[in-house]
Amino acid sequence: MFLLSFPSLIPLLRAGLDLDCAESWIEEKGRPLRDFLSEYSKAAVEQGKLRESDIDNALRNQYMTLMRLGYFDNIPRYASLNETDICTDEHRSLAHDGARQGIVLLKNDGNLLPLDPEKILAVAVHGPHARAPEKVMDGDYTGPPCRYVTPRQGISKHVKISHRANTTIYLGGINLHIEREGNDREDLLLPKNQTEEILHFAKASQNPIILVILSGGGIDVSFAHKHPKIGAILWAGYPGGEGGNAIADVIFGRYNPGGRLPLTWFKNKYIQQIPMTSMEFRPVPEKGYPGRTYKFYDGPEVLYPFGYGLSYTKFHYETSTDGTSVTLPATGGHCKGLSYKPSVATTPSCQAVDVAGHACTETVSFNISVINGGGRGGAHVVLVYTAPPPEVAQAPIKQVAAFRRVFVPATSTATVPFTLNVCKAFGIVERTAYTVVPSGVSKVLVENGDSSSSVSFPVKIDFSV
Repeated sequence: MFLLSFPSLIPLLRAGLDLDCAESWIEEKGRPLRDFLSEYSKAAVEQGKLRESDIDNALRNQYMTLMRLGYFDNIPRYASLNETDICTDEHRSLAHDGARQGIVLLKNDGNLLPLDPEKILAVAVHGPHARAPEKVMDGDYTGPPCRYVTPRQGISKHVKISHRANTTIYLGGINLHIEREGNDREDLLLPKNQTEEILHFAKASQNPIILVILSGGGIDVSFAHKHPKIGAILWAGYPGGEGGNAIADVIFGRYNPGGRLPLTWFKNKYIQQIPMTSMEFRPVPEKGYPGRTYKFYDGPEVLYPFGYGLSYTKFHYETSTDGTSVTLPATGGHCKGLSYKPSVATTPSCQAVDVAGHACTETVSFNISVINGGGRGGAHVVLVYTAPPPEVAQAPIKQVAAFRRVFVPATSTATVPFTLNVCKAFGIVERTAYTVVPSGVSKVLVENGDSSSSVSFPVKIDFSV
């Protein structure tokens, strides 16, 4: 919004943009623009380009919201709330468990993890995030936690920390000085000094080292993924105040990691494949742009795909569903056109149904059996994708339709039921910007975190006109 010029204020305010998020990173006359509306609305009124009634309307909307929330009511049960109500054992436990659930195991050569504290009595702990000062474990738009448990503190609860230990844990990554709103990264690499340090400790360590990364976005750690002396890699995101305990729980086996990446980790060369100024999600072949996100990217191999994540056990899938069909009514002009690949010779009379004008009550139901083939119980996230008919042009490769987290005891099986709404699960945003359900044979696809097991089945979608 701060990139907009002064004249854009008037239509924005009148269109209902009542609230400005304040602090700006843009400077004007040597000082930052702290508040776009405050900076420009007064001048707009003085110049006769904006009425006071327009400002009154924006303020009225905001104060009405505050009133509906009881902000001015001095409600005793809310007015008396303080830190003691927030920082309870229950809430700290919730923050702790949330951090554990979000940790993703990216590499675990030779089952290096988990470490057994009964056998490994001491570890060496290095890296800039080991002591994790305030705000290193926090993401953007977060309030202060009740306390900070650093990774070093969490690890010290399990084993002794010693520079002479044969096992090394390196905690690195980035922070909000490098990535946040208004502060875009220039590359996808770790800071150079960290890469050099990691390689130094890997070479010096008697055993393969463990790398723990704190970051919000993906980082190209190809050097670590391929390195034989870097045995395990964990991504902890920005785990919050209880992050140190959560990281230690995963490293020492108190918790079996079940997190899966919420975004694709591209290799650093991706920044040369597509400019930041390109807003296209779909590939642009004439310019050589490979597209964005797991839905559309068709370029060279990525480091870690969306949904990737290992476990201390092995999960496999089975399903008894080998295919199904569904018919949607398409009366009353609900049919829309569809973009087809040039090789498609004939197309149906009703190519797609407009989701916005349809009742969308049809569903597809199935069960997925999650089989734990290992000797350790663990939580597993079942990700269900749908893929549109292959003849549709510029459609998503696949898209998440549903997911469920389930705990499966060692050597056991859990049955996970799914019911997909056809419009929500199989609808795609067409090139015309309509959200439509395409006619033809779509596919349901379920892949585990390391792509070692998958099941799929076709779903034939017809329309009754």
